[in-house]
Amino acid sequence: MKIGFIGLGNMGAPMAANLAKAGHDVTGFDVAGTQADGVRSVAVATEAAAGAEVVITMLPNGAILRDVATNILPAMPEGAVLLDCSTVDVDSARAVAEEAQKAGKMALDAPVSGGIGGAAAGTLTFMVGGPEAALTIAQPLLDVMGQKTVHCGGAGNGQAAKICNNMILGVTMIATCEAFALADKLGLDRQAMFDVVSTSSGYSWSMNAYCPAPGIGPQSPADNAYTPGFAAELMVKDLGLSQDAANSADADTPMGAQALALYRTFVEDEDGRGLDFSAMLPRFEKRGRS
Repeated sequence: MKIGFIGLGNMGAPMAANLAKAGHDVTGFDVAGTQADGVRSVAVATEAAAGAEVVITMLPNGAILRDVATNILPAMPEGAVLLDCSTVDVDSARAVAEEAQKAGKMALDAPVSGGIGGAAAGTLTFMVGGPEAALTIAQPLLDVMGQKTVHCGGAGNGQAAKICNNMILGVTMIATCEAFALADKLGLDRQAMFDVVSTSSGYSWSMNAYCPAPGIGPQSPADNAYTPGFAAELMVKDLGLSQDAANSADADTPMGAQALALYRTFVEDEDGRGLDFSAMLPRFEKRGRS
């Protein structure tokens, strides 16, 4: 397939490279001038979009997505698919889908789970919102870039699934870190804590697969000085999106709101920027009840 790829950052570059490696004709554009293996680079986004059957975007936020979509949709052929893999607000995803429909094109919002490692390995999970006809066209590309695709419904529902999932993740990681810090102060060995919780009702992905305590459970960023697998500032972004959506939908999400406040303080005031989101554990270790 002829593919345009816009946004060749830490996630986009390996995704585009995997498509090129699979034999697709990929033309890429990034404002920073970054490149990807096997991908022909161009100077403007519209050149990447021109003649492409599918244009894939991996962008920082909804405002940039809207601007890029307005710019490239006129350059895309009739019936082409705009496949946005960014994590953005639901309203932006739905606005872009409406704009694409008016322009005679189709749009899918398809945020990902799996991080930089999953992008490089081609093992991402895609949460997709949008029409079945567009997904049928894009599915072979999703199969190259990932190992699982879940069609979540209409436009914006992929983003809805992503931010709901990551709100759970942020809340459960904080609870896991709090529990380890409490166990320490109660004199409970961390390995014993893990052995109990990981096989009991406290079981969670944050505990069992991504344990924030160094040397406990499977290998995780905690074992590498909290070098990010998923950076704390990205959790701030996703929790912020969850609260924007909650405000828009009039949904009561007090735990999500509190998780956002804690992560924002951690990143902005407590040197959490540049650390993995599981580095909340050393934060709680140093604090008393106040």
